[in-house]
Amino acid sequence: MIPTLRILMNMGSLQRLLPFWIIGMIALVGWFSPILILALVYGAVMQFIVEYVMHRFLYHRDPPAEQSVFNTLYRSHIGHHEFPNKPEFFTGGDNWYALKFGLISVLAHFLVLWPVVGAYWALLFPVVAIFVGSISAFTFYEYCHTLAHLRVPKGWFGERVTRSHMAHHFQDHDATFHVSFGMGWIDTLFGTPHDKAAARARLCRKVSRWPHRSWWRPILMGIYERPRCGWRPR
Repeated sequence: MIPTLRILMNMGSLQRLLPFWIIGMIALVGWFSPILILALVYGAVMQFIVEYVMHRFLYHRDPPAEQSVFNTLYRSHIGHHEFPNKPEFFTGGDNWYALKFGLISVLAHFLVLWPVVGAYWALLFPVVAIFVGSISAFTFYEYCHTLAHLRVPKGWFGERVTRSHMAHHFQDHDATFHVSFGMGWIDTLFGTPHDKAAARARLCRKVSRWPHRSWWRPILMGIYERPRCGWRPR
């Protein structure tokens, strides 16, 4: 657990989100109401769904033709598939993205809810939902993802998380897009659960379909080893 927490503490996105999580906790405790329990659940579930949608439709989209956009996608996810054990590829390069997304989400919820429930609840509900529920879920995701990739003693929980996520990395890139423990129902809901027969039928497919465009990216980051991407069915 200690190596995992050490990496989490150094993640720029979590460092930037921490003050807003504290603000959300102050709002939750200071103006507590049973409806805020619903806000916590709503914020967490929405974050887990966002985790799935971004992973499947943004990070695994067809590599863009424009080189600069491809470089961003490589730093965000392709490099992670090619070097799954490198902590520098565990998260994307923009450490401000999660905070900006959270602030925009609070504003959007406020504007939608204000005419319906008034300014008080229109602000309090999304602050607790996003700043506490969603940030907590996002932190849990980062913990599960980091734990899955580290070679440390893991116990029952860590082994379950690792087996699930490694199936995505080394058996089938087109399935098992959830990462957080217990969220396999989202893959089932959207038709992408891990299936051994389907994985074998798809054979080996690299996330980077144009490897000649990405070979030099790791070198710029000081990584010279051969990428580990794709898989071979048994």
